[in-house]
Amino acid sequence: MDFAFSDRSQVLQEDVRAFLDDSVYPAEHLFEEQAAANRAAGTPFRTPEVLAGLKDEARKRGLWNLFLPDREHGAGLSVVDYAPIAELSGRSAAIAPEAMNCSAPDTGNMELLAMFASDQQRKDWLEPLLQGEIRSCFSMTEPDVASSDATNIALGITADGDSYVVDGRKWWSTGAMRPECKVAIVMGVSDPEAAKYQRHSMILVPLDTPGVKIERSTTVYGYDDGPHGGHGVIHYDKVRVPRENLLGPKGGGFMMAQARLGPGRIHHCMRSLGMAERAIELMCQRAVSRSTFGQPIAKHGVVQEWIAESRLAVDQARLLVLNAAWLIDTVGVRNARTEIASIKVAAPRAASYVLDRAVQVFGAAGVSSDVPLAAMWAQLRTLHLADGPDEVHLRSVAREELRKHGPTP
Repeated sequence: MDFAFSDRSQVLQEDVRAFLDDSVYPAEHLFEEQAAANRAAGTPFRTPEVLAGLKDEARKRGLWNLFLPDREHGAGLSVVDYAPIAELSGRSAAIAPEAMNCSAPDTGNMELLAMFASDQQRKDWLEPLLQGEIRSCFSMTEPDVASSDATNIALGITADGDSYVVDGRKWWSTGAMRPECKVAIVMGVSDPEAAKYQRHSMILVPLDTPGVKIERSTTVYGYDDGPHGGHGVIHYDKVRVPRENLLGPKGGGFMMAQARLGPGRIHHCMRSLGMAERAIELMCQRAVSRSTFGQPIAKHGVVQEWIAESRLAVDQARLLVLNAAWLIDTVGVRNARTEIASIKVAAPRAASYVLDRAVQVFGAAGVSSDVPLAAMWAQLRTLHLADGPDEVHLRSVAREELRKHGPTP
């Protein structure tokens, strides 16, 4: 196995580091000020203006759509080559991914469109997303069923003449509250009588279609995630869209969901490690600059242990993620599914440990908004649920291990 990064990836990594140092980190405070001003003005889901300039700068530096391995639409990087770039963007997770047009859920949606969209769908939705002209959301999870078992998903996608009628409610449609969000990729039941994994399809629903009712946004530990468009609760109330809005094959919803979520989980995991790396830096800076009981915090043995355990946790998780990325590149998503499930547990677990220790080193300041740790912790905690809860992934890993010793229970 070869985790070596290509020359091009190494150049891009240095370019991203420079972009972070020159443009992104200095803009973080202004981003938060503008987000707070938008919230005070009653427009919490308005995009802070500073992002427009950062996007322009990223384009000038050639740091745009780096996540797409398709050379026609993206940078043509392998998953391994993109992994360290995703990690770097996680160091400023609120700004950097979007500044480079590499933020969820648009990344996964663009991957789906690049793989499965018709020519017209590409023109209508993929091209504007690639240009950063619009945003999108992904409507899969539902409030009335346990969506960790995706076979429970019940929203209806019913054929009616030359249309499909989309009827049901979704939530956690991230980004849906944003004015720039123009389209949702919706997963629902298109054939209730089909086999278990052929019952569902995906369909494109423009958010200005009659019957689309965006009811509210959910919060995450009190954070409204306003600058990133919140997490919409959407009622698709007998929404009628043309048949040509069906994305990919009818009954292909599960297949396409796996195609979307595999690389996306790599992105999430690497960004989480980027957050953890920054937390380690902040923790160390705090430890050497503050004193308790007559000596720097850094001299206390327990703090040294936290720092060492944090380094071990991040480096171990990174190796697991790179291994999964290498397998996706060499044998494909399907054959790397166990390794992908493993990292979806290991990376958030490692990063959450680091954030928790960093908060402890900062004391009361760590739980405040004066430093970024609390917001980072809240975001990381959601990764134990997003794209499937830890328990579902652990079940997958366990079943693969048990399969080696006989029929799976």
